[in-house]
Amino acid sequence: MFIRNTWYVAGFEHEFDEPFISRRILDVPLVLYRTSQGVYSAMDDCCPHRLLPLSKGKRVGDDMQCGYHGMCFSADGACISVPGQTNIPAAARVATYPVQARHGFVWIWMGDAELADPGLIPDVHWHNSPGWASSQGYHRIEAHYTLLNDNLLDLSHETYVHSRTIGNDEEETIAAYTAKVTVEQDSLVRAHREMPNIEAPPFFALVIGHPCRINRWQSAIHLVPSINLTVVGVHPVEEDRTEARIGHVLHLLTPESPGSTHYFWAFVRNYRLDDAELTEGIRKASSATFDEDKEVLEIQQQQMVRMNTSVPNVAIKLDEAPVRARRLLEQRLKHEAEDSRHVVAPPPLVPEHSFAVLEEV
Repeated sequence: MFIRNTWYVAGFEHEFDEPFISRRILDVPLVLYRTSQGVYSAMDDCCPHRLLPLSKGKRVGDDMQCGYHGMCFSADGACISVPGQTNIPAAARVATYPVQARHGFVWIWMGDAELADPGLIPDVHWHNSPGWASSQGYHRIEAHYTLLNDNLLDLSHETYVHSRTIGNDEEETIAAYTAKVTVEQDSLVRAHREMPNIEAPPFFALVIGHPCRINRWQSAIHLVPSINLTVVGVHPVEEDRTEARIGHVLHLLTPESPGSTHYFWAFVRNYRLDDAELTEGIRKASSATFDEDKEVLEIQQQQMVRMNTSVPNVAIKLDEAPVRARRLLEQRLKHEAEDSRHVVAPPPLVPEHSFAVLEEV
């Protein structure tokens, strides 16, 4: 059900300003924190003594203290003290997982720890790079992560689900613009659309600063198992393409359980970098857009459970990219089941110069 030998986002770096975080990832309850020396730790949220979650206790210095009998565990999972005795039982240890901070996120590896190469972390450097401004947020979606992948690869739903934010009206429905779908290295799917001379939806009117007709394009990019990126470009029709406002929308999905997903997102842009009002406006608009997705996805999950079925029940042309991505996921799951040390190096999501790839497709 889950790919384990890969990096998932465990949280934003700023979340680790808190003493600790309690979060379930791949159906495993975890407690995560950053020590005073800047070392990140992730361990099972379970005391080996009587199984009380460590998150029901407290952090003492750089250690986690169980809230039942006061046993303390260091950031590497080792028990360092037991009230009332000096000897430490050999079995008094909590399992830990590799974690790395990169690009403004903290990443976790839930598979074979020996394979946790930081070089395999997907490159989403725009999130905290000079030349880009970020509006970010988080949604918890009560739906299987593959439904979110499907949703992000088939953006034709914008016309109907997001009519108040990023969607065009039915006279210029996104589905009318054919998506070019490609697969790279058996691990990445791209679906690209060009939408010339259309009325700017509310969100893009905000980006440009006024209502107008625009040239718009988008690339929905999916990296198995659950990293998604939407590259969006817009400019008024009277302007040159090189003057386009470019946004990279990061959709970093981490399965919480078979029926729920952590959705870490960020809209990063290359224009009006110091405009704090725009940054907040984009954050609010993006959050409202993902609220609309959340409603649809959670209903879809409930329907699948009620009807004991999967989707799509009826396939249409717009399902091409999601279906290809699901096939890649099934292939990766099969390979990992056959070889527990199977690892795939991620290809780049997008070249450094976005215009190059956008003009090629």
